[in-house]
Amino acid sequence: MVEYKGNFKITINELRINIPILLRFAPRRGGGKSGLDGYSFIIRGVAQLASAFAWGAKGCSFKSSHPDKIMDDKTKISIIGASSYVGARLYFDLKSKFIVVGTYSSNQLSKNFIYLDITNKKEVEKVINDIRPNVIIHVANNASAKWCDTYPEKAVLLNQTATQYIADSANKVNAKLIYISTMGAVKPSNLYGKTKSKSEKIIKTSKYGYLILRPSLILGYSPNTTNDRPFNRLLKNLDEGVSAVYDTSWKFQPTYIRHMSEVITACINNKIFNRSIVIAVTEMKSRYDTARDILTPFGIKVTPVDAKDSTFEVFKDDLSELNYPRL
Repeated sequence: MVEYKGNFKITINELRINIPILLRFAPRRGGGKSGLDGYSFIIRGVAQLASAFAWGAKGCSFKSSHPDKIMDDKTKISIIGASSYVGARLYFDLKSKFIVVGTYSSNQLSKNFIYLDITNKKEVEKVINDIRPNVIIHVANNASAKWCDTYPEKAVLLNQTATQYIADSANKVNAKLIYISTMGAVKPSNLYGKTKSKSEKIIKTSKYGYLILRPSLILGYSPNTTNDRPFNRLLKNLDEGVSAVYDTSWKFQPTYIRHMSEVITACINNKIFNRSIVIAVTEMKSRYDTARDILTPFGIKVTPVDAKDSTFEVFKDDLSELNYPRL
């Protein structure tokens, strides 16, 4: 159990009810050789953000009233799936550093996003050709293993075949590919994992460079708070203020969503491509552990249940080339 020292509840006036401020409120890694302990770093960050959410920040605007100056006005990035839980956070974090164009399929989170059905090959070719990005970040898929098993043909089309469409189109415009995969792709045990594993092989055919990022269960605030993702479920528990039940059996290495943005930025700036990177802390936790550590300080009871689920093997991320310590 993480020991909380101090009050994480932040007043509305301190937050100014603005997502850009909200997202930046999570603590950055500390100095020194090792920085903050990985899991503690994640919990401190998400606890502060969850606290802000509890105070009413969930109703804040997606657009910053004080947009950051773009640091790199030559590198254009296209985020395929920018309205998703992960895609929305990547879009917000990266748009202050690069020229970023986002696409969506069902939820236009920003009026600037371009509609794209990635299962339509001609549409993929047209949109990518029109944008002509230097880098494409592919984060559009359905991460529900249950949905994939229920609709296998749709799952293969969306999570695998569409990846081929994107990779082919990227090659035509000389774009590098960054693919948001999963640890489950290493030794896949279900259809979702298999589609991600095969998509990794497709991504590696990129002619101009690729980067495969393998997160585990992702925690952290995103402008998209409606998608049924683990952290958004925690926010729902917090919003409803009722007791929650979480599984203790499946152990994983948590991934902090902000860490993904930082790794992508470092890889682009340092021209680190043609490799796969695990983005996760070394500590093994369960859904119950993370729910307890985030919700208990707010007075919400979390009850454990054993769902008898399987556990991934332990991986370590090697971020030595990125010039900052890994979590």
